[in-house]
Amino acid sequence: MTISESLAGCAILLSFFLATLVEAQTATKQAEPAFPYSPSLDVTSLDKSVDPCVDLYHYSCGGWQKRNPIPADQTSWSVYGKLYEDNLNFLRGILEQAAASTGSSDPVTQEIGTFYAACSDETTIEKQGAAGIQPSLDAIARMKSPDEIASLVAHITLPYGRSMLFGPGTGQDPDNSEQEISDIDQGGLRLPDRDYYTKDDDKSKEIRQRYLQHVQRVFELLGETAETAKNSAATIVRMETALANASLTRVERRDPYKLKNKMQVEDLVRLAPKFDWKVYYRELHYPKIEVLNVDATGFFKQLNTELGTEPLANWKTYFRFQVADSYSQFLSAAFVQENFDFYRKYLRGAAEQQPRWKRCVQYTDFNLSDALGQAYVAKVFSPELKQSTLDMVKRIEAAMGQRIQQLDWMSPETKQQARAKLAGIRNKIGYPDKWHDYRSITLTRDDFAGDILRTAQFEQQRQIKKIGQPVDHGEWEISPPTVDAYFNPQMNDVNFPAGVLQPPLYDPKMDDAPNYGNTGGTIGHELTHGFDDEGSQFDAKGNLKEWWTKDDRTKFNSRTQCVDDQYSKYVVVDDMHLNGKLTLGENVADLGGEILAYIAWKDATKDKNLQPVDGFTPEQRFFIGYAQWDCSNDRPEDLRVRTNTDPHSPGEYRINGVVVNMPEFAHAFSCKTGQPMVNDTAKICRVW
Repeated sequence: MTISESLAGCAILLSFFLATLVEAQTATKQAEPAFPYSPSLDVTSLDKSVDPCVDLYHYSCGGWQKRNPIPADQTSWSVYGKLYEDNLNFLRGILEQAAASTGSSDPVTQEIGTFYAACSDETTIEKQGAAGIQPSLDAIARMKSPDEIASLVAHITLPYGRSMLFGPGTGQDPDNSEQEISDIDQGGLRLPDRDYYTKDDDKSKEIRQRYLQHVQRVFELLGETAETAKNSAATIVRMETALANASLTRVERRDPYKLKNKMQVEDLVRLAPKFDWKVYYRELHYPKIEVLNVDATGFFKQLNTELGTEPLANWKTYFRFQVADSYSQFLSAAFVQENFDFYRKYLRGAAEQQPRWKRCVQYTDFNLSDALGQAYVAKVFSPELKQSTLDMVKRIEAAMGQRIQQLDWMSPETKQQARAKLAGIRNKIGYPDKWHDYRSITLTRDDFAGDILRTAQFEQQRQIKKIGQPVDHGEWEISPPTVDAYFNPQMNDVNFPAGVLQPPLYDPKMDDAPNYGNTGGTIGHELTHGFDDEGSQFDAKGNLKEWWTKDDRTKFNSRTQCVDDQYSKYVVVDDMHLNGKLTLGENVADLGGEILAYIAWKDATKDKNLQPVDGFTPEQRFFIGYAQWDCSNDRPEDLRVRTNTDPHSPGEYRINGVVVNMPEFAHAFSCKTGQPMVNDTAKICRVW
């Protein structure tokens, strides 16, 4: 669970998309993709040799863990991951039908079919080798002066919204959430986090040494001799380390005030004069910039120092690696293998590369998300499912309103502001009202790296065109098939894509208890993000503004410190403890979300005669349903990366860490004082 408005004309849209897809299916005579069914509470996933009062997580998930070893091509495996895999198989059927429909007049079918076909054509990709990035490499080689760096960075587009030096973007004005402004952020690193460059423990040193070997191998693939490539790699790691040392930590980035540094372009020029910002913005066709936000000023000061001290030859080396490493997974097999060997096999523990079709589905979903999303929701997301989800959301919002009113530590003044914020939350469910139009992108079946480049350029320009415009509150950050949900504090909205509203996470065939424990907890989780340590700093309109009294904020911080202290004691892998400050927002949301889901479930079923099912009381089914949403198996390598970078706790602690703070759980299972899943009353953490 991470960081959804009513859809007009849903039946009309579904009829249109279904008609389009039926046409394609008839033309190709391929079977309709089918979704496997898994219940939201599966008694075969239990391990009854475990006492739930000792360890609810392994009681609820032990059977699942034994039956679901981690596939060789995965770095971890979970209920979410398995549903995501089911989604990929389902989307594969859609994409293979679209790829076979070469004569389709429907632009959506044509777009996703062309892109997927290009990705699947390994023979052509292999023949092209690194040809897809050669124009960028040639542009780097032609540079004659450091004064040309800004122009080069403007003209070379990397995948996934990155640039070669920093993170460009568009965002809401932190003081005026209705306005889009230009935003730039720290970047320029290829390891998962700045801490990989700065930590001095033995494992971090080992990773840096292995990264050095990876960088050398990439340069060798570009044609350098082993000795030259070794020197080039040393240059890259040294330059990236200098940038990493000036970058904010992930914990620091959780403070939105540290990321708020609004200024004029002239101020940015004074901050980092060695980079020609006016050339950069002009050549990317930015509109007139009235104000911009610089997320990490210290990073740009250091970047300016590096631009003034590193010779041009080193910058050429740096840019060559940025391009090659960023595009390597889309090039010939040698590049793909090297990318896998370091980033997924070494860093995260995957034993095998994912099959080509699976990667191609993921690339299509990311690069043409709205096109593939249209085809997906036509098949899996009904108006009835949307309405039942919305009903659950409304009930959980009502529970939140009730909780706010009953808080004994919050003043009436702050309660009034909290209720206003709650009332202002937008619920976006399933998929967006408007779809992005990709018809301006030139897609071909014989230039996959080029397709990646052109979709990245399209998205870059789409973001640039938003600057100076009113915020589009209907926009989504993830695609409809995504198995996830999120809250956006500046939008003040909760977003539940169709992909996460499928069994076993949400199961219309099941009774309310596991559905509320599972998806209800997800909804409550995202809602609570608006009131966690980070989200609570934004007001009802999404502006970064203190709406608390000073005394209430102090009391709130004391309560969140309880959560920080609890989770910081958990050991994840080897001697690595959870970072309670990094995971604080998610832990607070997990706890608050499940409390809200329980209250809402009790309200929804207050007039029903609830009976045990499969030998479990309704209350027990609620908590087992909650636990089973996060059944998982994890590789130690992946746990190490996630402990450094992921604001979410591992599944075991997301479940057990919540229920120890819910006396309702102890009552449901008749747990006794002193058992591991029962906190002393004085130690119970309660925020919302």
